[in-house]
Amino acid sequence: MQRTNEQLAIRVTRNTLAGNILLSAFKLIAGILGHSSAMISDAVHSLTDIISTVVVIVGVKLGNRSSDDDHPYGHERFESAAAIILSGILLVTGLLIGYNAVINAWAMISAVDYEVLAVPGGLALIAAIVSIGIKEAMYWYTRNAAKKIESGVLMADAWHQRADGLSSIGSLLGILGARMGFPAADPLAGVIICLFIVKVSLSVFRDAIRKMTDTSCDDETEAEIRAVVLAQDNVLGIDKIMTRMFGDRIYVDIEISVDSAASLVEAHNIAERVHDAIESQFDKVKHCMVHVNPVESAGD
Repeated sequence: MQRTNEQLAIRVTRNTLAGNILLSAFKLIAGILGHSSAMISDAVHSLTDIISTVVVIVGVKLGNRSSDDDHPYGHERFESAAAIILSGILLVTGLLIGYNAVINAWAMISAVDYEVLAVPGGLALIAAIVSIGIKEAMYWYTRNAAKKIESGVLMADAWHQRADGLSSIGSLLGILGARMGFPAADPLAGVIICLFIVKVSLSVFRDAIRKMTDTSCDDETEAEIRAVVLAQDNVLGIDKIMTRMFGDRIYVDIEISVDSAASLVEAHNIAERVHDAIESQFDKVKHCMVHVNPVESAGD
């Protein structure tokens, strides 16, 4: 299953990589021919998506490597590490958009004569609209794949695609504002978009850190694990259960109560049934360790 997930993630990132290269070239040409500095800046910003896609590919490749002597528990946390890098790229992207918005606002306050600037042409306006549509499509395309394989790094990349789309919204408002005589629309949109992207970057960072620091899985999943364990024959109870996130996978350590009169072989078989039931019914569980505690049965 890991291999299938890796292939899906790589295919998605390669498709978005090709799309971003073509879109960046289109926006750059449209910005130059349409006399729009906002669109030229947007084209340069789109190049960061290419960097983020490379980070995703590396993270997915490393995260899906098999266990080895140096990493006996696997490499899933490399995906979380890649997600942290992407959250940083998102944060910088948002802050740069906000910085440019503040610079533009200051220029207005300083009474810059906007009439001497070239008014953006229709081609730049069309490019902004096309960019917004394509970026939103890339977001949903990447997001659906991320949810399907439960990949944090792919979800982070999806949000980076949307961040670029939001940047294009800022460019669209700036172009429209300049053409209609309201240049203040650009910095205002930039500030709003900056705040949104920064919020998303912090959310991505928080999720990645959670998966890097042995945080337990959600209460619903743990309750489902408990129900599966208690449904196994000859399991008298659960003394302790601990779960921890390892990248996008889950490790489970559980202590069960078994009749003290059971033989070693019987106790082992009960533990093995519990182990197999958990790993077969929960795809995200990578490994389960079962410890048996002997207890006196009610009839003794």
